[in-house]
Amino acid sequence: MKKRKSAGIYESIKTIVYALLIALFVRTLAYEPFNIPSGSMLPTLEIGDYLFVSKFSYGYSRHSLPFSVPLIPGRILSSKPKRGDVAVFKLPTDNRTDYIKRIIGLPGDRVQMKLGKLYLNGKEITRKPTKNYIGDCYNQIGKRVKCQIRQFVETLPSGKQYTVLKRYDSGPLNNTKVFVVPSGKYFAMGDNRDNSQDSRVLDLVGFIPEKNLVGRAEILFFSVNGLAEIWELWKWPAAIRFSRFFQSID
Repeated sequence: MKKRKSAGIYESIKTIVYALLIALFVRTLAYEPFNIPSGSMLPTLEIGDYLFVSKFSYGYSRHSLPFSVPLIPGRILSSKPKRGDVAVFKLPTDNRTDYIKRIIGLPGDRVQMKLGKLYLNGKEITRKPTKNYIGDCYNQIGKRVKCQIRQFVETLPSGKQYTVLKRYDSGPLNNTKVFVVPSGKYFAMGDNRDNSQDSRVLDLVGFIPEKNLVGRAEILFFSVNGLAEIWELWKWPAAIRFSRFFQSID
């Protein structure tokens, strides 16, 4: 009986170890789950969204490994991002924090914002207004209220389209110098243009080194609005955004 019990415990432990190794393999080489903690990518991604990021899209670097263990020199099996990709990367200023933004500028590109409009290599990016977005704003006394925010569909030279939010056309993020993207680096911006710390903020984010790319956001598989605690089972049906399940990320 003791031998059978010991054998059973051993088999259970072995099964758990195998499962962990398989999960680690998939997370490192195939897909890794991420969640969205801020509104910088609204309306594309909402706070409480959970998504899968493909690790193989751009190849592998030390940041493909758990805790960014320095076992991969440079980047292997690399593939270049495209303009318009929604990418996860390690913040260049600390090499630890995960950021998610949209790739706008490739190496050699010139990127600029003028009066709230995006310019790429000296040409204004086409944008068309669409239905206003209903989101959170703050009134004059600092109280959060619902408000309407302008939405535009931007079209990159490749034909890639996506939606951005714009409330203002003034301010430093809407009127910038010309950013010339260095070799081996990329320029990324949030779709919520007035509320995104991105490559326009050089001392915080700046240009994204290729080695800092983690992967491309592919599938939104789960979403919650944050109005229910984990133990409040009776609130889950209203808190889960079922309509956002299993959507591809553009």
